[in-house]
Amino acid sequence: MADPIDELAAAIAEKALQRLRAEQIGRLQPTCGTPLDQPKECAPDGCAPCPDLGSCGARAMADLGATRFSPLAIRTSRDLAGVIDHTLLKPDATREDVIKLCDEARRYGFATVCLNSSNVALAARLLAGCPTKPIAVVGFPLGAAATSAKVFETREAIRAGAQEIDMVINIGALKGRDYGLVLKDIAAVVEAARPKPVKVILETGALTQEEKIVGCALAKAAGAAFVKTSTGFGPGGATPEDIALMRRVVGNDMGVKASGGIRTTADAKKMVEAGANRIGASASVAIVTGQSVGAGKY
Repeated sequence: MADPIDELAAAIAEKALQRLRAEQIGRLQPTCGTPLDQPKECAPDGCAPCPDLGSCGARAMADLGATRFSPLAIRTSRDLAGVIDHTLLKPDATREDVIKLCDEARRYGFATVCLNSSNVALAARLLAGCPTKPIAVVGFPLGAAATSAKVFETREAIRAGAQEIDMVINIGALKGRDYGLVLKDIAAVVEAARPKPVKVILETGALTQEEKIVGCALAKAAGAAFVKTSTGFGPGGATPEDIALMRRVVGNDMGVKASGGIRTTADAKKMVEAGANRIGASASVAIVTGQSVGAGKY
């Protein structure tokens, strides 16, 4: 007998593909149980964005903080600081590197510092009383760890002080169309992190157009707060085209994070214009000061 979760995940993926092809991207299956193609009280014309955050999945997204973002009017490079995850994910990062990262975050007002979980406790201490939050990556950078390992790492990172979790999707399961596994993997991390928001890293450079669409749809169905392009360690990085596609799939009640290869103010502005409301970069200082930096992955 087929697993009901597998069937549900496959149905979600197929619905997302159908809706995108028809250029009618809106919400996924609402939790109230009304089919997507039937009117309901909070949206007489179908499942458009709900004005009532107490209905459908909008409440869950609001609780995770995704709805606090709105389209940005970027006038100067400094306006970007508040949406940047100042990132340090290289495997040889030292204590001094973490201290420098946090000092820069305080100085420029970055939204977060994004670190491997082993460095989160130090960052949390350094940023105590500062609006900048420490966040952690999970299952990074391959996404191929067992779900139980991702859940454990999530709980440990939050215990150390992480305020958000960036998890890598199970790329092999997504490419192999094992959508039930992908959905359960994300949902387990979302539950372990609750009420902290979870971003799902798709590794878009490794995916086809269809796989990107399905990955976004499953992340939204699993209750994630954001979808994110790349680890910065895989093939390719963020592109405006991928950001625009991801925004169309998830709608306006979920975050979209651009990461991977964003090195300049112009790069970051393009991502925001395409629909990103969070930027992941190690070249954050150069981005907000308008400086130029050498080529790099993240």
